[in-house]
Formats: sequence, structure tokens, C-alpha cells
Amino acid sequence: MKKILITGGAGFIGSHVVRRFVQNYPDYHIFNLDALTYAGNLENIADIENAPNYTFVKGDIVDADFINQLFNEHRFDGVVHLAAESHVDRSITDPLAFVKTNVIGTMNLLNAAKTIWKDNFDGKRFYHISTDEVYGTLGETGLFTETTAYDPNSPYSASKASSDHFVRAYGETYGLPYVISNCSNNYGPNHFPEKLIPLFINNIINHKPLPVYGDGKYTRDWLFVEDHARAIDLVFHQGGNHETYNIGGFNEWQNIDLVKLLCDIMDRKLGRDTGSSRELITYVKDRPGHDLRYAIDATKINRELGWKPSVTFEEGLEKTIDWYLSNGDWLANVTSGEYANYYKKQYS
Repeated sequence: MKKILITGGAGFIGSHVVRRFVQNYPDYHIFNLDALTYAGNLENIADIENAPNYTFVKGDIVDADFINQLFNEHRFDGVVHLAAESHVDRSITDPLAFVKTNVIGTMNLLNAAKTIWKDNFDGKRFYHISTDEVYGTLGETGLFTETTAYDPNSPYSASKASSDHFVRAYGETYGLPYVISNCSNNYGPNHFPEKLIPLFINNIINHKPLPVYGDGKYTRDWLFVEDHARAIDLVFHQGGNHETYNIGGFNEWQNIDLVKLLCDIMDRKLGRDTGSSRELITYVKDRPGHDLRYAIDATKINRELGWKPSVTFEEGLEKTIDWYLSNGDWLANVTSGEYANYYKKQYS
């Protein structure tokens, strides 16, 4: 039985990836490593916690001794590395935390994998999941491709760019078998309500202001999280060694247009007067280093691996809103901090 380590598997994207791997690959044993910081929530994957091919491990990738011991004990055949600090606003106020997790943490995983695989790389794979933000910003035209030069503008994107470079360096220097993907903005169920879509869903439910940066014309490409998990599955199993794949939703939206659409869907689903939620929109001072536009060219993963988004943005947004409205307890636990007690109840 192959042993696969998935880091950050209690987080937003990670929980969808862990569930997919546990359910679709019964011949794998999936080890889910998560530090359970504010964005890690075991309630996200409560439905698989008793699966016979699943083990949760609480730990921090920044702890090199712990990581080395874990790799020595289990001799993993593959790593799917999702653990990261990811919120740009937090990176502006505490950049060092992003260096520790995203750079040092990745280095610890690379060193551990290199050490236990040094005699035989056959059948091994280190899969590093990154972001489109490493490419910097686009003007009104153009798309990020796998060969776009890196030009990060925030402490978050700089930390992810650094970790990408270290992964590639370990491939070139030590022969470590790796693959990298860079994705656009994810959305969907289980998203911690600090990011735009879940934050605004929660605020609309509670009649709170909807803070929009600047003039709201920043443009992002949006990727439904379940489509991203499917892409990660494909890249891990079928992607070429030492290759990079951009994963995007072919879904560009200006923030203000997205927010207005979200407001209108929420009004309909909550039985409120049309336009009432739009009245909550509040323009706030822009954040430093705010990139104007991100847009992913996902032609390569479509051409080589046959992946493409399964839903339009409107369909994915409807699914996302329905999930939050049907999971009020989850949302209440997350916003109150009660979700952190789940680990104590289940694993203490």
C-alpha cells in the first residue's frame, strides 16, 4: 500500500483533496498533516475520519525534527504539499510568519523527502501546490502561462515564489521528482470566512457591511475548489516529472461585479428584496501592493491531461451559497472559534 502525505489537509483546498484521495484510492494510505491553525478545521473532513486508509497527524511543517521523524517512521511514497499561509492581508501585517511556513516549512519537507528517497526515486513524487500571484500583475490583456516570469508583489506571493524556486532547485540539484501547479482564486464549500466570497456570504446573512477595496475593479480568475481537487488528482498521477501546470477557471470577474452577483443570488435565496444586499457594499481604502489583474491560461493542463472546469462561475457560486446556507452550524462554529474544540473532542 502506497503512503501519501498531504499537508494542510484540514484547510479549505486540502480537505477536498484529502477526501478525494481517501475515497478514490483505497490502495493508498493517506496521512493528513495539519498544524490546525485558525484556517485548519477537522470538521471539514469529519465524514472520512474513520476511513481505514486515513490517518490524521497534528504537526507543524516548520518543525524540522518532527518532519524528519515523521518521514523516517512512515517512509512516504508521495507528498501533496498544500500547507501554507495564504491570506495576503495577513502577510502584510506579519510577513515573517509567511516566510516560516511557506519557505522554511517547504524546505523541511524537501529535505525529508530527499533523504528518504535518495537511494531510489522510482515511483516517488513531490507535488507542490502554488498560486498565480507569483507572476505579479497583468494589464487589461494577456494571460499567465507556465513560462511567465515571476514578479511577486506581496509578502505572501514572494514567499510562495521562493518555495516554488526551492522545489525546482531540488529537482535540478538532487534529482528530486517534483511537479508544481499554480492556481487561480479558489472558492467553494468549507472556505474560512476571511476570503472574499465566504466573508461576504456571512456578512450578508448578518446584515454587515461588504468591504470592497478601492474602486472594486480588481480582476481575478475564479476556480471552483472541487474542480481544483480533481486537477490536483490528475497532476499528481499523470503530470510529467519536473513540469508545471497552471490551473484556472477561465472565469475572469471584476470584484465589484462578483459582489453584485453574489448579493443578488443571496437576496433571492434569503427571500429579501432585490438589491437590498447591494446596499451593504462599502468601499474601503485599498491595501498596499494590490495587483490589478490575474488571469490563468490553463491550456496546458487541458491539452496534456484533459482537465477543464466542470461548472461555470454562476453554477459554482450557486453551489457555494447553497452549502453555506445549509451548513449554518459549521459557519457559526468557524466564526465563533468553536471549531477548534473538535480536535480536543475527537483526538485528545
